[in-house]
Amino acid sequence: MNKLCLYILFLSSLCSCYQRVSDEIEPVLQYSVHDLYIKALPSAFEALSHDENSTDWGKEMRIALSFAKECDLYQAITAFKRAEILLSFSDTPRLLQIQYGILICYYMGQKYDQALTVFQNSALNHVSTEFAPLHDLLVILYDCYIQTNQLTQADHILELFNQYFPDQSMNLYLSKSFITADFSSLSLIEESPPPRPYLSDFLQEYQTHKKSVGKAQLLNALLPGSGYLYLGQKQSAITSFLLNGLFIAASVYCFDRGNIAAGVIFISFEAGWYFGGVYGAGLEAKCYNERLYETLGFHLMRKQRLFPMLMLKYAF
Repeated sequence: MNKLCLYILFLSSLCSCYQRVSDEIEPVLQYSVHDLYIKALPSAFEALSHDENSTDWGKEMRIALSFAKECDLYQAITAFKRAEILLSFSDTPRLLQIQYGILICYYMGQKYDQALTVFQNSALNHVSTEFAPLHDLLVILYDCYIQTNQLTQADHILELFNQYFPDQSMNLYLSKSFITADFSSLSLIEESPPPRPYLSDFLQEYQTHKKSVGKAQLLNALLPGSGYLYLGQKQSAITSFLLNGLFIAASVYCFDRGNIAAGVIFISFEAGWYFGGVYGAGLEAKCYNERLYETLGFHLMRKQRLFPMLMLKYAF
C-alpha cells in the first residue's frame, strides 16, 4: 500500500510539472534584398564631381558604391569606412552619405543591431527634415527596432513617420502587425476603411488551415501518437505510439509478476514519454502554425510591398 501511495504521489508530481503550450506564434518574416532591386533604385545624393572623384576618399567612395550595387555588402562597408576615414571635412553632406551607405549596407545584410549602432554613433542621429532619404532612414530604423524587439523605440519612429509622411504610415503600421503576428491589430485594420480584401483573405485562410494546440495535446493525451497524426507527422505518431505501448506493456508485465521495483522504473520512463509527447505535440502544432503564417504572410507582404525593404525609395 505504501508503494502504491508513493507511486501515485510520483505521478501527481509529474502532472504538476506539465505545462500547456501557448497558442501565440512567433513567426520570422524577413525579405532578402537582390542586386537587381538595388540597381533599380536611384540615389538620393548628387553624383561625385570631378574634383571629388580625384580625391582619395572619392576613390574609396566609388569603390564602395560599386560593391554596394553588386550586393557585395561586406566589401562595400569596408570601402565606405575607408572613405569616412579619409574624408577631412566633418561637416560636409558627403559624410552623411557615407554614414548612410554604411547603415543601409548593414540593414540590407540583416545586421540590424549594427545598423542601429551606426545610427546612434553617427551624424545621422541629428539630420534635419531636409535630409534627402529621410523617408528611407525612418523606414530602416523602424524595421531595425522591430527586428530587434525594441517595440517602444519602433513606436516612437512610427510617430515621427506619421508626422512627416502621414499618407504612408498605415502601410508601415500594417507591416509591423504582420511581422509581429499581432492578430488584434490586423483585425482592426481589416475593419477600418479603405477595404483591404487581401487582408481578409489572409486571415480567413490562416484560420481555416491552422492547427489547434489544445486539440493536438488532448489527442496525444488520449492516445499517444494521435496528436502527431493530427499534424500530419505519421512517423512521429508511429514512434510515439510504439514507445508508449512498449513501456506500458513492460510495466504491466513486471507488476503482474510481482516485480514492483522494475514496474515502477518502467512506468516512470513511460510517464516521461507520455507527458513529453503531450507537450511535444503542442510545440509541433505551434511550429506548424508559425510555418503556415510565414508562408502565407511572406507572399502577401511581398505582393503588397509591405516589407519595409520594399518601401525604400532610394539606394546607392
